[in-house]
Amino acid sequence: MITIPYLTALTTYFSYGLLFAFGQLRDFFRRIIDWWNSSNLQGYAPICLGLEDFYIRRLYLRIQDCFGRPIASAPDAWFDLVERYSNDHNKTLKRTEKLSRCLNLGSYNYLGFAAADEYCTPRAIEALKRFSSSTCSPRVDGGTTTLHSELDDCVAKFVGKPAALVFGMGYVTNSAIIPVLIGKGGLIISDSLNHSSLVNGARGSGATIIVFQHNTPSHLEKVLREHIAEGQPRTHRPWKKIIVVVEGIYSMEGELCKLPEIVAICKKYKAYLYLDEAHSIGAVGKTGRGVCELLGVDTADVDIMMGTFTKSFGSCGGYIAGSKLTMNTSKSILLQELIQYLKYTCPAHLYGTAISPPAAQQILSAIQVLLGEDGSIRGAQKLARIRENSNFFRSELQKMGFEVLGDNDSPVMPIMLYNPSKIPAFSRECLKQNVAVVVVGFPATPLLLSRARICISASHTTEDLVRALEVISKVGDLVGIKYFPAEPKKEEQEDRTVKLD
Repeated sequence: MITIPYLTALTTYFSYGLLFAFGQLRDFFRRIIDWWNSSNLQGYAPICLGLEDFYIRRLYLRIQDCFGRPIASAPDAWFDLVERYSNDHNKTLKRTEKLSRCLNLGSYNYLGFAAADEYCTPRAIEALKRFSSSTCSPRVDGGTTTLHSELDDCVAKFVGKPAALVFGMGYVTNSAIIPVLIGKGGLIISDSLNHSSLVNGARGSGATIIVFQHNTPSHLEKVLREHIAEGQPRTHRPWKKIIVVVEGIYSMEGELCKLPEIVAICKKYKAYLYLDEAHSIGAVGKTGRGVCELLGVDTADVDIMMGTFTKSFGSCGGYIAGSKLTMNTSKSILLQELIQYLKYTCPAHLYGTAISPPAAQQILSAIQVLLGEDGSIRGAQKLARIRENSNFFRSELQKMGFEVLGDNDSPVMPIMLYNPSKIPAFSRECLKQNVAVVVVGFPATPLLLSRARICISASHTTEDLVRALEVISKVGDLVGIKYFPAEPKKEEQEDRTVKLD
């Protein structure tokens, strides 16, 4: 639960109110001009009208230079950023030929595999030569190569499940899988801060959706108990199926899921557990196997494990790994194992183009490095480095007085900005110092909870992190986002001790 300072909340509300008022005033005069110079639409209604695009026109376009910045190199610890300019107050942005070398604090390149790697890159190139860049087909047609079959088995073994199935896109893995697992007459109990892919998948399923307070097992148990007792709406029949949906590391909060408690509750009430490990698989745990390994949870207690390859593995796509549980098909009394059932019914598998072979080889090679199968200890070194970097950077930001969300060991660390004017100010001032950060506001976050989201990588050196901290500290003072008193430096503490003596 984020406690917003009263003055900060007041000024944030005032800022949004001011933007809304002036935006409405400008829209009023715009409607008059449009009426005066009315164009004949021949009976068609405008596609975008009024409040439907108000946020984009009056808020987003003013600061769109802070988003979608094109890069001209691999997303490593440092990358080349293409500079842009606008002649029409940010309505359109034009690229220049000039590049800026910037410290990358925004990419999900947690283990550094997104850049050229001595083990992964040659094998990915060889896969490109052998299999081409695409299978040009879904998995069920001509899209399953030997690499895909090997990757299915490798992922299952890596996460500790009997079977797994890989998909070409991480977002679709959630949004297309959930409607296959549950439908009308089922109950989905979802964490209030789950990713939009999980939200859209739940909405598309036709099941009843109930939200529990973010990462609060006690509230989850209360919700489960009440809805099991009440049953389905109107009929009060028992639920056909209940699935609890959580994330391993929450992408906008950087918090670790309270998995042991949630597993115990799901066992108690016989509910299935769906775990999204997009940001945790590969990034946390002694061998990179995610929050189950980190928190000491047996993977057999998690029924459905989902993850993506776009973060720690430097590739693309996602996966579903399952226990040997069975799911009712609702059209048949037969029971089938989860992964086999998905192969027959999931539209992402049946109609989506298979993951690119070079991308599949990149994932296989990255897992081999993590497991030490490349003959080196680089995997263990990367995992140790990401943990050390994350904990060091988080602790230093907190000492400076920033409000930083999340838990130790998490490579995701949001810095709270709150006020809408501080979103572009923080981003632009950091960029002037050649530090590239990602800023996030409404609707990706609640209106009052705008933030900058820092993502740490194992490829960052100590010098990189120290430089980033110096820049962020200066910009934080300039923008006014140090909401807590900074801790005195060690030298100041020693001087103070001497004076007291």
